[in-house]
This record gives sequence, structure tokens and C-alpha cells, in this order.
Amino acid sequence: MTPSPKIPRPSRPALAMAAALAAAMATVPNEAAAVTDPTGDFLATYTGPHNGDLDVVSVNALDQGGNVTLSAILNGDVGTTTSGVYVWGVNRGAGQQFLLNGTPPVGAGVFFDAVVILLPDQTGRVVNITGGGVTTNLAAGAVTVSGHGITGVVPLSLLPTTGFAPANYLYNLWPRSGLTSNVQIADFAPNASSFAASVPEPAGWAMMIVGFGLLGAMARRRTRAATA
Repeated sequence: MTPSPKIPRPSRPALAMAAALAAAMATVPNEAAAVTDPTGDFLATYTGPHNGDLDVVSVNALDQGGNVTLSAILNGDVGTTTSGVYVWGVNRGAGQQFLLNGTPPVGAGVFFDAVVILLPDQTGRVVNITGGGVTTNLAAGAVTVSGHGITGVVPLSLLPTTGFAPANYLYNLWPRSGLTSNVQIADFAPNASSFAASVPEPAGWAMMIVGFGLLGAMARRRTRAATA
């Protein structure tokens, strides 16, 4: 009987690097981390269709330096409501509770000074409310829709600061069944508040890249030893 090949144990330096990799992964923000929102929590003031695509399940914002990617998962296929609109409030530093001025007053705790409007037809635009209401269309391909999800990639150059550093901008999403009245606002995510974008840590990613490279080298050595 041919003896089984002996597979070498990882060296102490390799084990130390693997431990460092695990520590780096624990400290790097999870890009997929999302803010969840209860399903079925339509606003009492909402008078539109109670369709799943206007009911937020989760939201996420990822600051990638030059762009911020805004993503939402809904409780139904996006586009079910033909008049559906997905409005992201952005607080760049001079945010106000603008929705309290409408009829009926809604959105207490939701501060913003710009909005990003994403549509099921995969178009979108940015409106700088405190910048004279300047509106800029997003580039073709910036908005994508897939099943229950809608995502927009927004250049931060379209959202100039009004006091906050871009990495500290705050976000809130409210799906609507139209843009003419506050009774068309179906949900807020998160309710009565906003959330900050995730920002990858360069040092953490560098550690992970080195660690993955070392672990890959270890795997190759073990494969060669096993087949020798």
C-alpha cells in the first residue's frame, strides 16, 4: 500500500498572518451591510397603492471616493407601481426637515438639503435644494433595477458639501407613488432618522490583500506536496 503523502503544517509566520487577516476582516466595514426597515410599515398618511415595491426592506450607501452607490431592496419587484419613485434625501451639512412644510407634514427627523431621485425606468437625477434647486440628470447606466432591488451610482461632484465632509453625508430613502403631494410618500428608511455611508478602510483592505496572497501561496504549496 502506498503511504499517504504527508501534508506540511502551516508555519508559525503563516499562522500569524492568517490571524492578522482575520483581525483585519473584523475591522473593515462590511460593504454589503445594510440598514433594515420593517415590512408593511406604510405611513398612516399614505393614500397610494400598498404594493411591495413601495415598502422598503433594506437600504445601503457605499462611499467609494468619487461616487456614492445608493441601493435599496423592496418588498416586491421594482416597477410594479408604474408611478413609483425612489427619493433619497441627502444631508450634506445644511439639512432641514423640508417634508414638515408639506401637506400633510411628514418626515419628522429626516433632514436633507439635496435629493437623488431614482426611477424604475433606470433613469435618475440629483436636485440640490439649497443650491438654487439645480437639477442634474444621472448618466446613462447609473441606475440599475433587478427584481426587488434598485441601485444608483451618484458622482459626489453632483453633491457639493454644505458643511459635512462627503464621507459624513447622511442618507434616508422614501419611496413614493408620485411627486406631487406628501400623501404619496409610502415609507421612510430608516424611520425618523438618517444613516451614514460605509467607507472601506484602505489599511484594512491592504492587510486583507496581503493575507489572501499568503493563504493562496500556502494552498499552492500544500497542493504540490500532496501530488508529489
